[in-house]
Amino acid sequence: MRGRNNRRARQAITLLVVLLLAAPGLLADRTPLKPGMNFFKPEEDIQLGQEAAKEAEQQLPLLKNAQVDEYLNQVGKRLARHAPGFKFPYSFKAVNQSEINAFALPGGSLYVNRGTIEAAKNEAELAGVMAHEIAHVALRHGTNQLSKAMLAQAPLMVLGGFAGGSGGAVGALAQLGIQVGATGVFLKFSRTAETQADVLGTQMLFDARYEPAAMANFFDTLQKEHKSRSVEFFSSHPNPDNRQKRIQEEIARLGPLESPRQDSEEFHVIKRMLKAMPPPPKPGEQKAEEKLGRPKEPPSDTFQTYRHRDFLIQYPDNWEVKETGTQVLLAPRGGAGESAIAYGVIVNVLDLDDPRMSLEDATKRLVQMMVQNNAGMKEIGHQGARVGGKRAIATELRGRSPVPNERESDWLYTVHLGDSLFYAVFIVPESDYRAYQRSFQVMLDSVRFR
Repeated sequence: MRGRNNRRARQAITLLVVLLLAAPGLLADRTPLKPGMNFFKPEEDIQLGQEAAKEAEQQLPLLKNAQVDEYLNQVGKRLARHAPGFKFPYSFKAVNQSEINAFALPGGSLYVNRGTIEAAKNEAELAGVMAHEIAHVALRHGTNQLSKAMLAQAPLMVLGGFAGGSGGAVGALAQLGIQVGATGVFLKFSRTAETQADVLGTQMLFDARYEPAAMANFFDTLQKEHKSRSVEFFSSHPNPDNRQKRIQEEIARLGPLESPRQDSEEFHVIKRMLKAMPPPPKPGEQKAEEKLGRPKEPPSDTFQTYRHRDFLIQYPDNWEVKETGTQVLLAPRGGAGESAIAYGVIVNVLDLDDPRMSLEDATKRLVQMMVQNNAGMKEIGHQGARVGGKRAIATELRGRSPVPNERESDWLYTVHLGDSLFYAVFIVPESDYRAYQRSFQVMLDSVRFR
């Protein structure tokens, strides 16, 4: 009996050793990281972070695109499963800014600038930035900074147990006159904290089976290719000495990773979606919803031709042309502003994720994107049509117009062009639809594909 028990024990030990050796990085000589001093409980990180998030979201131009935010949460939560310590309720939102930056608030609210997604070459590079920010939360760098501020401002009171009094450390802040919000105390870290976030972020990338070198690659890209757009990132994330070298040292400690995740089709779908959107507002632009009036003159009866690489279209000769990337706006003077369009036509050709995608599926995806990007917009219905001699789908949408007290009537026409999708959106307030109907019909009938 004893021999049988010993044999079973040896088998169990052997199996355990095999399992441990099979788990990548589990026995690796990874760098241990110890959070700094902190007068706060992890639950108070969440409370403070939620207060700061309310303030931040009143000031930030959030992208408010459900598909982009869902994608960021998918990547972020894959990483956060491997974050050590307290299990914070991590959440991720995109910010409509072209600068390359990301930041995290205590408790797990993370924000990623649109420019960061656009600058990343693959999903692993984006995941590297997000892992770095998650590491700041997991290591509680925000409330560590706040604890240092409290200690510097009232050392005797803090050391005498002031922070443990009524209301805890959170209550102590008000008594010390320290305002809690999306301030520099939560957003600017020391070079030591940055190195810790790099190291822990590398470990999380490895554990989530992402290519861990992607973090170093992205930082290298920022310094070489995006210096002007990454000033904000390095001002809030001071660059430690030998950053890339330290990340590579940690990768060597972790050991080899078989078939690491480098990229995904979802990442490139999101990048193409961002490219098709209007550019982010420039710093200092008015954040309030833009209001527009009616154009001073009706559409001209004389038309001229706009020539695009893929198509031709006529438009009234008293209208203006504005090109943004691949997107073209044809609109009367006063009909469109910096961030809103009340009168006019948007025309574009988008590359399809899959050339085999049907016209119906491509149109459905585009309509979903338009509805997500325009508050209050709804699809009314769709029907078959012909544009430029090709089969098309005409989709009617309704929404809120930038003209005060007006509803908007939009008609979207889509045409499959092999590996791309042509679309034209005709926009006008409902009360002026009849006045613009003839001009819109002439424009639609004039479309020719090259």
